[in-house]
Amino acid sequence: MPTPSMEDYIEQIYMLIEEKGYARVSDIAEALSVHPSSVTKMVQKLDKDDYLVYEKYRGLILTPKGKKIGKRLVFRHELLEQFLKIIGVKEENIYNDVEGIEHHLSWDAIDRIGDLVQFFEEDGKRVDELKEIQRQNENV
Repeated sequence: MPTPSMEDYIEQIYMLIEEKGYARVSDIAEALSVHPSSVTKMVQKLDKDDYLVYEKYRGLILTPKGKKIGKRLVFRHELLEQFLKIIGVKEENIYNDVEGIEHHLSWDAIDRIGDLVQFFEEDGKRVDELKEIQRQNENV
């Protein structure tokens, strides 16, 4: 399994390729707020570990393994954002909260959160009831 840092790179590369059709070292560096030399080192490691194919000055492509993991990492991120919205976390906190927890949860926990999100989305009244409980607790 990739390290949390590798996951961040794979996720970002996957999103860039989905959005633009390609991912360059400079794009990745900008998106992750890191130096291009750091991206180059990580990209070389990801190439060595068969997550992507990197050719200096030519760009990179995700391998099937890299695409599969990238897609799952994006799903995890979006699911956690959705979950935090449902439970009433303030919008301005959601991104940083997701970044803080996403690497520390097992895939089992992610699957259970997915079940919970599905439970709430199947019946809008459930979300309304949760928000009412939250309002009541704020007034205590």
